[in-house]
Amino acid sequence: MKRRLILALMLMGCGSAAAQATADFPYGQSHVFAAFRNGERIGTHTLTFQQNGDKRTVTTSIDFAVKALGLTMYRYMHRGQEVWNGNTFESIATQTDDNGTKYTLKARKDGTGVAVVREGSLPKLTASDVGFQQGTPNQATLPPTTLPSTHWNLSQVKQSAMLNSQNGTLAKVQITPRGRETIKTANGTLEATRYTYTGDVQMDQWFDDRGRWVKSAFKASDGSTIEYILQE
Repeated sequence: MKRRLILALMLMGCGSAAAQATADFPYGQSHVFAAFRNGERIGTHTLTFQQNGDKRTVTTSIDFAVKALGLTMYRYMHRGQEVWNGNTFESIATQTDDNGTKYTLKARKDGTGVAVVREGSLPKLTASDVGFQQGTPNQATLPPTTLPSTHWNLSQVKQSAMLNSQNGTLAKVQITPRGRETIKTANGTLEATRYTYTGDVQMDQWFDDRGRWVKSAFKASDGSTIEYILQE
């Protein structure tokens, strides 16, 4: 009888923790950014969140197109789906078309780490990416604490490395808080904390007091400035 009571209390405790994690989640059903290149709108970055008990599915859709004289000079498409159990990362699958260069990624957390299967091409090989060739699946196991670089999760600012959600490599990063700032959204302003990312990821991101990702800014490979404006 005593053993059953202890087991019941343990289960109740786990359930309460999961319920608390769900209750504290700062996002609604969707979270949308307009992306601008040097002040000109080039596309959207949309997140959708679906809760099913303790499980949370996060879907990412990114569509960019840079045009000049009516012609599309650059196009980027990314689709991703993450699965979380409360605040614990479980898996991610993505497909990316970076102006004709295509990547696929599947990663799942198991007993030893985050098992990654990736396919595509890399613009820059590192020691951990030897043998990763165009069209050849490549497998790796990353540390179990690794989180995907999908922007929305405030927990990433505590990381020193992240799973690149496009090409599946381990991105080493240093993230430094820069203080409070007022940022503009499509319909007003928000108070947020700015974080500067350096290393394999170079950008600035802002999170509001609720823990939501509310802005990004970074330099593209051609030197242009990309800025995300929250559509709220």
